[in-house]
Parts: sequence; structure tokens; C-alpha cells
Amino acid sequence: MNKQLTFRTMNEKDIDQILEIEHASFTTPWSRESFENELRKNQYAHYTVLEDEEGVFGYCGMWIIIDEAHITNIALLPKYRGKKLGEALLKKVMEIARGKGAKTMTLEVRISNDIAQSLYRKLGFQNGGIRKNYYTDDHEDALVMWVNL
Repeated sequence: MNKQLTFRTMNEKDIDQILEIEHASFTTPWSRESFENELRKNQYAHYTVLEDEEGVFGYCGMWIIIDEAHITNIALLPKYRGKKLGEALLKKVMEIARGKGAKTMTLEVRISNDIAQSLYRKLGFQNGGIRKNYYTDDHEDALVMWVNL
């Protein structure tokens, strides 16, 4: 298992590894340009990576606007899933958001993604509503979830 886990701020050198995680995790992965724009141009964006001695295997992005944090994406390479590492990553990002003045956090999750919803509920997120046809690949609805930080 992972001997040394490190959380740190994402930088542009991480994008190749982030794209591997994206392609292993999502049917419509973000592009290199999307991540470059987030890191270079989006003043609200904060991205955190989780790495071990083999490299980056997880990341989470959020936007903080005034006192609200919005999770844009969170993912781990498949071989790292089911080991409470996603939970550790989300807890770290929640801590970062609180430190930057966020009072609430929100995210969207696929209606069918019971595993992710279970994690979010474990960390205090509650159902907030449904976004109809939210996902562009298959028009699946998204569940909006919120938590007070």
C-alpha cells in the first residue's frame, strides 16, 4: 500500500497524470486545455492532488466564490479506490475550503453513483435538488448535494 501520501496544490506539470485519472474515471473527461485554463486563468479555482511515491493518483478541484465552495471534480485512479483515499482527499479539500473562508460546499453527482453519494453523505452532505439532464454524454440527472462547513 501507499507508504507516503502527500496532499499538495496541483500545478501544470501534473496535467498528464491528471488526464490519466480523468480518462480512467469519466465517460466525458476534461481536456488538457480545460485544466490549463483552470490553473492559469480561473481566480476561483483551487486544485489539490494526492500522490504517493509512484506519482499523482487522485485529485479534487473546487471553485471558491465568496463563501461558497463548489466541487468541480474529484477522482482517483481505479487501483486506489475503495481504500478510504477519496474520503481523505475530500476531507482535505473541505479543510482547505474552510481555511479560505467558505461556509458551505456543493457538488453534483450522478443519480446512479451510489458509491460517491454514500461518501458524500458520510461527510455530512445532504440532498439539495436535481439537475435534469445534467450530464452531456447520456443526459443522466445530477443530484445536487450541500454541506455546511
